[in-house]
Amino acid sequence: MHTDVVLLNLLVWMLGVSGQPGQRGQSLQPYRLVRSKREMPLIDGSSSRIGSSMLKRSQDITKAWGTKSEQLLRIDDHDFTMRPGFGGPAVPVGVDVQVESLDAISEVDMDFTMTLYLRHYWKDERLSFRSNKNQSMTFDGRLVKKIWVPDLFFVHSKKSFTHDTTTENVMLRVYPDGKVLYSLRVTVTSMCSMDLSRFPLDTQTCSLEIESYAYTDDDLMLYWKEGNRSLNTDERISLSQFLIQEFHTTTKLAFYSSTGWYNRLYITFTLRRHIFFFLLQTYFPATLMVMLSWVSFWIDRRAVPARVPLGITTVLTMSTIITGVNASMPRVSYIKAVDIYLWVSFVFVFLSVIEYAAVNYLSTLQERKERKHRERLPCTCGLAHPDMMSSSYSEVDANNTGSYGMPEENGIKRERMLVQLAMESDQITGHVGTSAYSNVWIDTHVIDKYSRVLFPASYILFNVIYWSIYC
Repeated sequence: MHTDVVLLNLLVWMLGVSGQPGQRGQSLQPYRLVRSKREMPLIDGSSSRIGSSMLKRSQDITKAWGTKSEQLLRIDDHDFTMRPGFGGPAVPVGVDVQVESLDAISEVDMDFTMTLYLRHYWKDERLSFRSNKNQSMTFDGRLVKKIWVPDLFFVHSKKSFTHDTTTENVMLRVYPDGKVLYSLRVTVTSMCSMDLSRFPLDTQTCSLEIESYAYTDDDLMLYWKEGNRSLNTDERISLSQFLIQEFHTTTKLAFYSSTGWYNRLYITFTLRRHIFFFLLQTYFPATLMVMLSWVSFWIDRRAVPARVPLGITTVLTMSTIITGVNASMPRVSYIKAVDIYLWVSFVFVFLSVIEYAAVNYLSTLQERKERKHRERLPCTCGLAHPDMMSSSYSEVDANNTGSYGMPEENGIKRERMLVQLAMESDQITGHVGTSAYSNVWIDTHVIDKYSRVLFPASYILFNVIYWSIYC
């Protein structure tokens, strides 16, 4: 019986020991729950404090961190391959331009190069978004490829490009109501039809034309946003050869037989050429060459080595000036103002050479007639009537009288003596034609005398008429 009591106590003790692990396990669970309850309010409180600080900084969702522009603008929800309001009235697209520089004007290629800021304004309700403060969003060129933008191009342009240094110079600004501003910086080389009939005293008018490539006026209405004030220019724009007189804008309709009517915008500017460069490089040298050719009129007609090279030099110089001017000009089929001046100057220089040729020819003709007269004259070595000779003849040494046919140092005095002898001989023998012979002698000198007056007077008259017409 005592043994049974001991066994019963042992069984009770074993049951007590086996129940302790279960109590320990049950006591750990409330600890974890308490710990988690202590930590959870701390996490919730920190997150609420961070969120409240972000809301205090910016309440606008457009400026919230982590919001994608595609999600905010709902780009994936719309088909932007179609224009805004497809099937309805034409979408208005306003344009304004800021001209940064007018880089080059080429008469040879008949074009100009311009750098400008081109801005488009339109409304696309598909891009509208919610904004508490009505703040806009600004993007670069990466978003432009995902939405609809006007397909404008430059009519008659030879080449154009959008600047991409340091990044692509494109800006897109979207407003909450769906209004869009699209701006880009472009350099374009466009054709300019020039009338060079008054060159270099001309005034040229060039135009840069902007038009939609695909959309007719039924789908896209292109207009200047603020009329003539839509065009702004930099005051520092200047050109070496031209003075920029004015810029203005116009709008017209262009018709294509296969596609229809299109709105076209014009940027028109007027250029007046500076004349001072051409005065120094063309007009003054040509005038000096003409004046230099007149020097030969004061040189002795017998000085052939002096007068002939002078005339040839002036002719060749005028030819060089004409060639240099035409080398920098397009090959037009009409006469320019500078061509008239240069070719008239060339004619004056050429006529001065022809004038000496005429003088030289008449002088040669005169010498031949004198030679014939000397051959017909009787020998004066033994004249029976010395009183018939003039006083000028009596002043000549008697030793030279018999050798009148030989050249002497003073050729002019000898020729005058022979002419006087011939005239007196004609008076004695009754020959006719003495006056005609003496007139030939006088005319060879009169050509140079008249040229000294006629050439300068004619050239001055030409300049007066020329500058009064073209200036």
